[in-house]
Amino acid sequence: MRQTLLTLMILTITQTFSMSADKLDGTWIPIKQEIGATVLPSAAFEKQKLIISDSNYTFVAESVDKGVVRYQDDKMDIYGREGVNNGKHFTARYKCEKDELTVCYNLTGDSYPENFDTQGKHNLFLCVFKREKSK
Repeated sequence: MRQTLLTLMILTITQTFSMSADKLDGTWIPIKQEIGATVLPSAAFEKQKLIISDSNYTFVAESVDKGVVRYQDDKMDIYGREGVNNGKHFTARYKCEKDELTVCYNLTGDSYPENFDTQGKHNLFLCVFKREKSK
């Protein structure tokens, strides 16, 4: 009985992870960014894009950053593997509604943001993405 219950729990967790990862697969274009409640001008992110494939991400800006992202509920753990964030760990909270992805990153990686409010929190970076339409 315990073995069956354990197997069911593992399958449920695996399916939940897969659904989250699949839901976010694609190319995402930033439409808003802010840090510590300061909204960044669109010129700061107009050439950026985020590509998610399974549990891998590629962030394209002036340079390329690659790594792994792990999902659990509405939380992310982001592990930089190549580029400027190589060896870094960031925690984040995310929500995906239709074709819009909102991610609030804790740049210190020591805890998950409580919500999507960056007011007075200079270590929080908020980015709102729109899914790029397939051509």
